Parts: sequence; structure tokens; C-alpha cells
Amino acid sequence: MQIDKLRGKELDQLFKAILSLETIEECYELFDDLATMNEVQSLAQRLEVARMLREGDTYHAIENQTGASTATISRVKRCLNYGNDAYQLVLDRIYEKEENK
Repeated sequence: MQIDKLRGKELDQLFKAILSLETIEECYELFDDLATMNEVQSLAQRLEVARMLREGDTYHAIENQTGASTATISRVKRCLNYGNDAYQLVLDRIYEKEENK
């Protein structure tokens, strides 16, 4: 796992900060202070690519709808197939919460 190379006090602090957020508005505020608009949009784009891949959309459809490059789509697909299942985990949780509303 590549993240093991990054593990440490600073990254733990970042993840604890994110986990401490209670509302979407708090997320917007933290990420507005923490990252550039392009960085945040890139992260959001990857999650949307993962959602679309999971639903069986084609690379062409994903490219057209998200603007993601084929390299980004391929990377996300590799993570879905061989990664830590984190995309699956968060997407399942998002859909589960939306269904329970």
C-alpha cells in the first residue's frame, strides 16, 4: 500500500481533522482553506468516475460527463479492481444514507 510510505503524525492529523467534520458546510469550509479549487475538484471527479465505473458506464461516457482523462479513469478502475476497496466503501455508505432519508 503506497499510503504506508506517507503514514505519520501530520497525515494522521489531517485525517482526524476530516473525521471531526459534522456537516457538508464544514467540509466546504475546511477544503476551501486546505486546498485549491482544482485539487478539490480533482478529488470529487475521481469519486464520480468510481461511481460511474461501478455502474458500468463506458470510458467514453465517463470522459464526456466528467471531463476526466482516460489516464484518470484507468487509475480509478485499477483502484476499484486492485485497491483497498475504499471507493466501494464510501460509495456504499453514501447510497445507504441517501436511501434511509
